[in-house]
Parts: sequence; structure tokens; C-alpha cells
Amino acid sequence: MSRSSRFSRSWHSWFGDRLAIVSVTNAAELTTAIDNAKAGDEIVLADGTYALSANVTCDAVGTAAEPIVVRAATPLGAHITFNALEGFKVTGPHWHFEQLDITGVCAVDANCEHAFHVSGAAESFVLRHSRVRDFNAQLKVNAQLINATYVIPHRGLIEYNEVSDTRARMVTNNPVTKLNIDTGDDWIVRGNYIHDGQKMGGDTISYAAFMKSGGNRGLFERNLVICSRDTTGGARIGLSFGGGGTGNAFCAPAFDPGVECDVEHTGGTMRNNVIANCSDVGIYLNESVDTHILYNTLIATTGIDFRFATTTGEAVGNLMTSVARERNLGMMTTNGNMENVALSQFQQWYAAPLTGDLSVTGDVSSLIGAGPMRADVTNDYCAAPRPNGALTVGALEHSVAVCDTTRPPVQTDPGTDGDGTPSGDAGPIGPVGETDGDSGCCQSQRTPDGSALFLLFVLAHVVRSGRSRQLRSGSEVATSDW
Repeated sequence: MSRSSRFSRSWHSWFGDRLAIVSVTNAAELTTAIDNAKAGDEIVLADGTYALSANVTCDAVGTAAEPIVVRAATPLGAHITFNALEGFKVTGPHWHFEQLDITGVCAVDANCEHAFHVSGAAESFVLRHSRVRDFNAQLKVNAQLINATYVIPHRGLIEYNEVSDTRARMVTNNPVTKLNIDTGDDWIVRGNYIHDGQKMGGDTISYAAFMKSGGNRGLFERNLVICSRDTTGGARIGLSFGGGGTGNAFCAPAFDPGVECDVEHTGGTMRNNVIANCSDVGIYLNESVDTHILYNTLIATTGIDFRFATTTGEAVGNLMTSVARERNLGMMTTNGNMENVALSQFQQWYAAPLTGDLSVTGDVSSLIGAGPMRADVTNDYCAAPRPNGALTVGALEHSVAVCDTTRPPVQTDPGTDGDGTPSGDAGPIGPVGETDGDSGCCQSQRTPDGSALFLLFVLAHVVRSGRSRQLRSGSEVATSDW
């Protein structure tokens, strides 16, 4: 079956389980494939550069069983450049983007706002194993007014990506936040490497990532945030629930200019993150209710702020060069934190803490067993299991394993986290930045297109046994996160 003369669509029927592979080799074929996408399509980009000068609308409807997947044939081999205000405008549910290398190339920074704009009915959006650079906000999420009702894209998953800027955002007064998630329940941001977001215009404040605007149950875990790795300047904040606040008309659930947005997020959790070299706070909670800040490591930041009267929560087991504090009537409880640790002490413990290399070089025994047991902290930054009993303070469980923190942690086996939330992990995949061999960040788990020998073997087995059974590729495990 062909959708155009320039790209091929091949169907593989595996005993009733249908998978549509759409192979594309250039920008025109890519946009055509997306324009014509259907549930179950897997749009596979050959190696090369895809230069796009307009946004690409992703409005087809995928399903949990048959998501629409856009991925590179080889890890980071497909380089997409956008010279456009927005890149992929995702308004349909169950779109997954994997293994892509995406760069904004606008001459004026204000003209490259988002690589992904996820809105309205675009629930269960997934971005994984990709590299996204040089946008004001690489990801923007928000509600959309549809037929007089605000529709919110819930249950997004952002995991194992590198998200950064190669230089400061120079000519813009617009928000500079690498992952900007406004509204939405049950979003997960896991295992990402976020670094070097800087805003030169306006208030000069930038964030690595936040969730706000009336969202619920957001999770940041096992992320590596280096506010200043390659560039310096501006007021740089790490992770946040609440961000800089939301205009009343854009805040769930009321979306009413006359109703104050005085709860920006409810029930959020940050755990096992490494956050370093931020000129401002590493963790900022703004009108954030019932928030759980658990076993994070903060180095060379001004600490953790619980701010404003509606902010409540706990800070437990965190290791930091600064303190957790209440501001402007914010309220918190604390337990087992290790605060005001000198940077020089971190430099004795670890190889290069300011750049996120926490390879142990000194005696870290004082950290082991210094934090209380938590049923909702079952592993550490590298997904190594935490022991039963007292825990090592900070994001690394030094009692059980050596942990490479120079890049985001490897992806681990599927399962659920300690609180019952789907983990989203789906098999052994190496960290972001590796692209060779079988250990790269974006190693494909999908059965290669045209695996004739494998299919012949299975057919022969079925013929001999007189039985048929449904087979699924590894990718189906990887994409059934909800």
C-alpha cells in the first residue's frame, strides 16, 4: 500500500496483530506521513536531515493499544531542524516520539518557541530517548478550548532525553523553560538530562522544568539538572511545581479570569533527582499543595523554597549545600535532610559535582543510613534498589551499587514505582548521549522492518504445532506505559 509516490507503507500481519511501518527519507515525506497517520502507524525516519520551516500538526487519534509512533531508524540518526514558531503541534492522543535529534534554527530566538506543543485532547503523549535543543520551551503543554469546554492533555511521559540550549536565548522576553507543563494530571518526567537554559531578555529568569496551572500528581524523578554546564548568566532555577504562576483564565479547573489560581499543583513528587550549579533555587514550590521532596541531591543552588500560603508538603532525605525553607507563609515538615554541606565537602566526596559527576572519590560513609525509610522511595538515581531500613541521604544509594551520574540513568525493567505509579521503564537501554553499538540512549527495541528469518521461523513453528499465537514486539511493552 502506498500513500504517496515518495514513501512506502508496508503492513506486517503477525497472527492478528497489525503493525503499519511508514518509512520516510525527507521532510516532505515526513509531513505527508503525519498528515495521513492512523492508529498503529509507526513512522520511521531514515538517517539524514529533515529541514522544516512550518509547524507539523499531529491530530490523528492513536489509542493505548495502537499509538502513533514517530521514531528514527537509528538512534539520533534523524536530525529534524525547525525554522518555525512551533514544531510538532500535537492535539491527538497517544502520539509517541522516540530517538529523534531536534534543533531550533531560527535567526531570532522569539521565532523558535516550542519543538513540541501538546494541547487539548493529546493525552498520553510520550517523548523518549531524544535530543532537543535551542527552543524557548522545548516542550509546552496546556489545555485547549474545544466546543466551549477546556480539554486537558493528561498522563504525559517525558523520559531519557537530553534537553538543552547551545547558547543563551538572546532576543526574547518570552518564558524560557525547557519543559513547560501547564495543566495536566499524572505527568511523569523521568531520567532526563536538562542543562543550560538561559534567558537574556525580560526578567532573565529561566527554569529547567516545571508543572503548574492546576495540575495534579506530577512526578519528577531521576533527572540530572545542570543549570549551568556550558553557559552562565541569568537567574536559573532547577525543578518546580508552580513555576512563576498562572493567569486565572488559564488555570484548571475553573479557567475563569475571576477565580484566583491559588493552587498551581497538588500532590506532586520529586525524588532521586540530581540538581547542580543553579544561580537560584534548585527546587521551587509556588502555591503547591501536598508536595513530596524526597531524596534529592542539590549542589551549588540556593536550596528548596516552599513559598506562599497554599504551599504545603515535606522535605525528606535530601542532601544539599543549602537549606529547605518556608517563605511567604509556605509550610513544610522535614526529616532526615543533610543541609548546609560545604561545596568543598561535595568535592571531596565526588569527582566533579558541579557538572553532575558523582563518582565516589572520598569517604561517603556518613551519608549511608542517615535517612529514614520511605515506602515510596524504592530505588535511587540509577534505579538501583534501596535497602529495607534506613537509606543513604540524597539521590544515590551508596550502600548498594556504584552509580554513573554523568548522564541520565539507564532505563530499567518494566514495573511500578513504590507508590503504585506505572514506572514507564521498559528494558535495558543505555543513557542519553551514547549512539553506537547496542548500548545507546536510543537503542531501538522494535523488531526491525523486514526480519524475514525471524518471521519464517515463527511461521514454521505455528505450522508444526497447529497453534497460532499473537506476538508482540518489544516496542509494545515500551509504549504501554499507562
